[in-house]
Amino acid sequence: MRLTHKPAWPKRRATWLALPLALVLTPAMLASSGLASQSSDVPPERKSTFEQNGVALMRVIVPDQAGIDRLQKLGVDLAEYSRPAGDGVEVHAVLSPQESADLRAKGFDVRDAIADQADVAQLRQERGRTLGTLAKQAQGADTLTPMRAEWFTSVPDNQKFLSVEVKTSDTAATNILTVTWDSGKGTEPGSGGTATLSRFTDAGQYMYHRFNSPLPLNVTPTKVQITSTSGGSVTVPVTKWLGEPRKKPSPHYVSDFVDHYMDPTELYGRIGSLARQFPKLTQLIDLPNKTNGYRRAAQAQFGTAAASTLYASSKAYGSAGGNDVSVALTDPGAPSAPLTVQVSGKAVVVKLATDASGAVTSTAAQVVSALNGDAGAAALLTANTYRGNAGAGVVAAAPATALTDNLRAPGTVSRAPFTMQALRIGKKRDGSKPGVFLYCQEHAREWVTPLTCVETAERLLRNYSRDAATRKLVDGLDIFVLPSVNPDGGHYSMYDFNMQRRNMTNHCGPADSDPAYRNSWGVDLNRNFTVGSAFDGYTGASTTNCRSDTFAGPSELSEPEAKNEVWLTQKYTNIKFAMNTHSYGGYFMWPPGAYKTAGRELLPYADLGTESYFWAASDHILNAVQKWRGTAIWPGRTGPVTDVLYSAAGNSADEHWYSRGIIGWDFEVGADLYDPATGRFNAVGFQPPFAEGHQEAMEFANGQIGILEVALAYAKDKKTPRSKLSVTGRDAGATKFTFSVNEPATIYYTLDGSRPTLKSPKLAIAGMREGPETITVDRTTEVKWFSVDIAGNVENRYKPDGRHNDYRREIVRVGRR
Repeated sequence: MRLTHKPAWPKRRATWLALPLALVLTPAMLASSGLASQSSDVPPERKSTFEQNGVALMRVIVPDQAGIDRLQKLGVDLAEYSRPAGDGVEVHAVLSPQESADLRAKGFDVRDAIADQADVAQLRQERGRTLGTLAKQAQGADTLTPMRAEWFTSVPDNQKFLSVEVKTSDTAATNILTVTWDSGKGTEPGSGGTATLSRFTDAGQYMYHRFNSPLPLNVTPTKVQITSTSGGSVTVPVTKWLGEPRKKPSPHYVSDFVDHYMDPTELYGRIGSLARQFPKLTQLIDLPNKTNGYRRAAQAQFGTAAASTLYASSKAYGSAGGNDVSVALTDPGAPSAPLTVQVSGKAVVVKLATDASGAVTSTAAQVVSALNGDAGAAALLTANTYRGNAGAGVVAAAPATALTDNLRAPGTVSRAPFTMQALRIGKKRDGSKPGVFLYCQEHAREWVTPLTCVETAERLLRNYSRDAATRKLVDGLDIFVLPSVNPDGGHYSMYDFNMQRRNMTNHCGPADSDPAYRNSWGVDLNRNFTVGSAFDGYTGASTTNCRSDTFAGPSELSEPEAKNEVWLTQKYTNIKFAMNTHSYGGYFMWPPGAYKTAGRELLPYADLGTESYFWAASDHILNAVQKWRGTAIWPGRTGPVTDVLYSAAGNSADEHWYSRGIIGWDFEVGADLYDPATGRFNAVGFQPPFAEGHQEAMEFANGQIGILEVALAYAKDKKTPRSKLSVTGRDAGATKFTFSVNEPATIYYTLDGSRPTLKSPKLAIAGMREGPETITVDRTTEVKWFSVDIAGNVENRYKPDGRHNDYRREIVRVGRR
């Protein structure tokens, strides 16, 4: 299988009169009314339901006409409006925030704002946009650049869908784009249907227009017409997305080896079992950095009110004796008793101080100080006040309370630091074959993903002797399978808190480490890497909030789990491809995966040849996914991470690509499921019922096999690419041209007559999710160029660093056809 070139691109607003700005209800008026001394707290039900932004038109409810008269005597600026409202009358008044507060203090029922200064600002902005659009329309229609127009089938029942993406030169929000499609071959646009595209923005910048979800159809359209309210129009053909036939496996091919969600102990047990069963085809690699382990300090908390609350944390992990520690706070029952701490074994007793009447006087801060200052207690535990509180409240006596780590996994789950292992699969594992790194469950709550890695490993080994295609993969590649990057978090998600995303290592300080925060600790492993990290200002992770679900850690590569990924890819330098499997949503993505919000400053896009390779590979891989049950990954969810999802600062795919040139993808398994009864797509979540999770694991294991097929094609690719130059337009003083290639390849060219080399300009991408750029020359020019594919094959066997002139050349003339 050789990847052929398949381009990713086809050839609250209120309306009201302007408010007067005079402040009518002055303090002097209130004083003269004789009511200024009648202020009282405003009842909760009379507080405004909205924040009032400046002078506003406010709703006021009064009992009767006398209430209106009273407002008028106070000099309130009333609108000429009243209507019955329950047992009273609703009137509208122009009030500043202070005037609203003063009226409420007088007992008036001042409700919410009908419109305030924020609405005025919106109206002014809208007016400006409209005037701008009108000006543009006066200048001429906008330019529409179609990027994709595709139809595809997906579950259930091969339902047809339409996906369209297009850019407009008029990016104003008031510019509406509409798609009209035909009903099939031989019909004209307009005979099928019409829908409006949605404007997609990211980091405040316009990206393009698209359907928020693919549009279900009953027809197979052949072309679409996109029109804009700014006057632009373009008609493009509709191509088919996915659905290409795949070669059937042998009749003896076996699959479906997972029958339940597995915890990381089971997952690693499974790959260990495979290594023992297939010693000639496998090797278990112990990764050097042990995780912190499925373990925590034991804790107990005392008190209810924050000022009188404290908590204790064991010095030893709960599983290493911390769970045996207990703390009691006792009332000595005697007057003028001192605050003392007694320790017997692992039982700590705090005798609280009392005053002359025998009442307890010890504050939370004093008890914390006593515990931390007693040598016996300090050897067992550390005490802290509650979430940074000064702890000035008096504590209450409490019976002996055992500290606990709150961990609920069965005894089969070790509490010790975890040794991560990669299962290396290949007949020849000496580094001579291209390496492929498949890794799963960086995020603990994504239960389906490790099943995908395990299923892939099972298929490779159990089909080696019965399926020729599998045998070619194992013989021709060096495959590394890491079933769970996050074993500690995976155990915690399975047994303690199912929505745990991060690992279990607590980097928080005392103010964020009380027991109630135990589900908020850990590092997002897919934000802990060094490229495009939050520490360098990239968006999508926190470096300061230790309880954030995207906490990047105290530093780059602070976590052993992330260090293990880097170690593996540095140790085995033959690794050329990688797949990071996540959930959910049904995405297929690649770098760049991060940007800085200011100006949406991206990590560099891949060059045109590599980007084309990503797209061509996606076609093959996603066809493999679809083969299992018909699930199509949407075109709009395929592409660079930053184009289709968000910025993920410090993610692993960027780490491997930009640091080591590893072509890496990201799967998000669990595509939305379409419900024909409602016409809606429904999300599946991180932990769908196993029947659904099983299907996801099977289809994306298909996808991982597809990645291996792409890698094998790369290994076997010895054919050189072929390119050509095409003139795309001429006017009186310039000629435009571009290049095309028969497979994904990078074009290097010169316009100054010099010999092209690998340092020459590259043919670039015209724009995000667009095709190749168009080059313009204003004089007759000799263009010299050559192409290089992803495997390093050079067109015509040309040697850019040599002396031969086997490059391509052509004269581009200006002013002639």
